[in-house]
Amino acid sequence: MTTEGGVFNIGSGGGEHAQVVSITVFVAVLCLCMLIGHLLEENRWVNESNTAIIIGCITGMIILLISKGRNSHILRFDEELFFIYLLPPIIFNAGFQVKKKQFFQNFLTIMMFGVIGVFVSTSIIAAGSWWLLPKIGLHRLTAREYLAIGTIFSSTDTVCTLQVLHQDETPLLYSLVFGEGVVNDATSVVLFNAIQKLDVTTAGGWYILHVLGDFLYLFTTSTTLGIITGLLTAYSLKTFYFGRHSTDREIALMVLMAYLSYMLAELLHLSGILTVFFCGILMSHYAWHNITESSRITTRHIFATMSFIAETFIFLYVGMDIFDIEQWKITKLSVPRLIGVCGALVSLILLGRAAFVFPLSTLANFTNRRSIERSSSITFSRQVIIWWAGLMRGAVSIALAFKQFTNSGVTLDPVNATMVTSTVIVVLFTTLLFGLLTKPLINYLVPHQGRGENHDMRTPKDELDLPLLSMDESTATNLTRAKDSLSMLLERPVYTIHHYWRRFDNAYMRPIFGGLSSTPRR
Repeated sequence: MTTEGGVFNIGSGGGEHAQVVSITVFVAVLCLCMLIGHLLEENRWVNESNTAIIIGCITGMIILLISKGRNSHILRFDEELFFIYLLPPIIFNAGFQVKKKQFFQNFLTIMMFGVIGVFVSTSIIAAGSWWLLPKIGLHRLTAREYLAIGTIFSSTDTVCTLQVLHQDETPLLYSLVFGEGVVNDATSVVLFNAIQKLDVTTAGGWYILHVLGDFLYLFTTSTTLGIITGLLTAYSLKTFYFGRHSTDREIALMVLMAYLSYMLAELLHLSGILTVFFCGILMSHYAWHNITESSRITTRHIFATMSFIAETFIFLYVGMDIFDIEQWKITKLSVPRLIGVCGALVSLILLGRAAFVFPLSTLANFTNRRSIERSSSITFSRQVIIWWAGLMRGAVSIALAFKQFTNSGVTLDPVNATMVTSTVIVVLFTTLLFGLLTKPLINYLVPHQGRGENHDMRTPKDELDLPLLSMDESTATNLTRAKDSLSMLLERPVYTIHHYWRRFDNAYMRPIFGGLSSTPRR
């Protein structure tokens, strides 16, 4: 840690002693967040993210008073700190802890929300900002910056909703909200980086297709890299079995390979979010079963703890940043105009979210109209929850705003300072207001007696026990079986692919890379 240009930039003064004091205070405040969050666990309105933001606001106010209005930070935000150190454990743990069956059975719907939804939302927010912000008094933004604003405010933060929903009680809702949140973040970052390379002066139809091609390339290669890294880790653990000498080595290998996958993706200019997410899925499916029982318990707790600390760190900083007096001084807009900018952005977020959630939910219901269970459809109440879950903005929005409008967290341009301040206010407003209303809304729309959707994701075995071709049968019999299999694939493609994948996985993948059917190691 250094005072200038390093991971942390200390806002309260230079010197080694000031650095130690700042970090000590920040860690103490983190501990306070966890203590108060635990005490408010059963509260109807407050969740841990709201608690961290509120404590951050109080801490920032106290520091502002102590410094006599000079500063409100213990540590200076750096987007590199976020993307390199804080984001990887959050995304990896999301992939490592996800219930894979529900996630992949809703994969097409999740991809529609997470990919198509980002493009729709970005278009609406960018066009709306181009039309509204100059009328409010915010000028001198370029076309590329309007597109960047669209991606910044299209990135969702579903932490508040996921803290209320439970995988076992509402598996369909949880998998949709959770899956969209991860894919949304990855898509937003990839699209943001693509926009940075966009030459708006020569952009035309073919150039837009080129951007879409780059997007698909990044999406595919990043996912492939994560799968390869996860399989390599699983194979190493199964072949060398580190646990017979030391469980520390196998735990360390999983942690380091997870981080290596993210850094390799960044090194190759791919999407680290997608890479580390799918690396987490592959590790939990294969590698986790190749380590000792004690290491399994330890790894789950390690990854969850690292993710929890990183999330609390981010929300705590968001609360403190609202009192960044330097940004407020640089911003030339009056308070009413600044409120108008934030109000316009929040309105566009609401509109952009609704523009794809409800139509795509209808499309998903239509494509799944032949599903075995009627309760697996996305009802209107579920659509409202999915829409609401994506209204909150979080750390990715702030990191992208800092990356677009600042240089290492600092800007002297009034327009850029206004956009950074507006982003922080929007994140604070949506997280606190919408977050506070999340628990009551979900309890109203999905009462406890109406939960327990476990049957949603189940499929009768006999209907998925699709026949395979046999050399012992006649040609006519094989043709009939092939016709039945193709018919089942067209009627229920996700269930059919999932069924055949499980058979392939059990027959070929798990014997090589390990898995649930492997003999447990003690």
